[in-house]
Amino acid sequence: MKKKIAILGSTGFIGKSLLDIISKDRKNFEIILLTTNKNYKKLLNQARLFNVINLIVTDKNAFKAINKINLNRKYKIYNNFNIFEKIFKKKIDYTMSSIVGIDGLYPTLKIIKYSKNIAIANKESIICGWNLLKKELIKTNTNFIPVDSEHFSIWSSVNFSPFKIEKVYLTASGGPFYKNKFKILDNVSVNQALKHPTWKMGKKITIDSATLMNKIFEVIEAKKIFNIDYKKIGILIHPSSYIHAIIKFNNGLINVIAHETTMKVPIFNSLYHVEKKKLKTKLIDIKKMNSLNLSLTNTDIFPTLKILKKMPMKDSLFETVLVSANDYLVNLFLEKKISFKQISNLLLKILKMKKFSKLKHISPKNLNEIFETKKYTINCIQQLIRNHYV
Repeated sequence: MKKKIAILGSTGFIGKSLLDIISKDRKNFEIILLTTNKNYKKLLNQARLFNVINLIVTDKNAFKAINKINLNRKYKIYNNFNIFEKIFKKKIDYTMSSIVGIDGLYPTLKIIKYSKNIAIANKESIICGWNLLKKELIKTNTNFIPVDSEHFSIWSSVNFSPFKIEKVYLTASGGPFYKNKFKILDNVSVNQALKHPTWKMGKKITIDSATLMNKIFEVIEAKKIFNIDYKKIGILIHPSSYIHAIIKFNNGLINVIAHETTMKVPIFNSLYHVEKKKLKTKLIDIKKMNSLNLSLTNTDIFPTLKILKKMPMKDSLFETVLVSANDYLVNLFLEKKISFKQISNLLLKILKMKKFSKLKHISPKNLNEIFETKKYTINCIQQLIRNHYV
């Protein structure tokens, strides 16, 4: 029997990678749903190639445009995520959630009850709404699989070990500026910041890698997913990105998880985690193993590391402030409205503000609180920048 699949964010990097894997084993899969925000032409190509009937296009203009093409009503095209009950008559086998940003939280939370397994590549959902996601996962008996390479590495190791974790190191490439002290990065251009040394990713996540914010987010994810104290999670700079996590267990064993710098490894294994299907990859790269070049991080190069000392131990709305503020500032940099250094400097100043720090003690009770906090954060930042208060 074919496995039934849904992909939230199928036209993005993760979605396209998953479809490439499925294309090599199409006889075993039936894709029930594909979604996009604006890239409706790519979505239609995917629908034709994989014979998918149900499509969601959330951008209003893109929705109008795709319906002009779909004159024969071959496809069922929707404009929002409030129609899952029309599409899923019973639980499907696997969902990939890869919509970027906090906007991915609502469909991720909503689709959990319709899926036996959900792989989540949307880090903002986990950071801002983990308590809501976890509650729904337990309630609906849905299996969760993290897709970030670091978290998948930890997940796969923990699943096969009865011992407790004493220490986890997540590795970071360091981005293009890891050898430079932060104070000298005065005239960094957008193009320079987008030149990632090892990964090909979207613009936003590439800038987050350059500031180390992507790894800050992954530390927060690891803390939530695996219920590990922040003191037990460290970051190591590892420019070749061959090792993804190092785990020290309380029986003395240290697991070093390495794989090629491709997201297809965790995506493939999330899809076939029950069947344990083989993935053909290159042999162990001895040259990389002999030149791992691991090093500790410091605030002289990455001042964003100070953020981890500000994080609350329990799930709170402060995480939404962090994600929302960073997203907004990165966009300002990409639009050339602020400098590279200002991303980190402004973010640290914003997080110190009393109006935001008090949210550390408030746990999100529902999605509305998270989205209202996002709106409030952006409005405050806009006002501060407009009035030159920071």
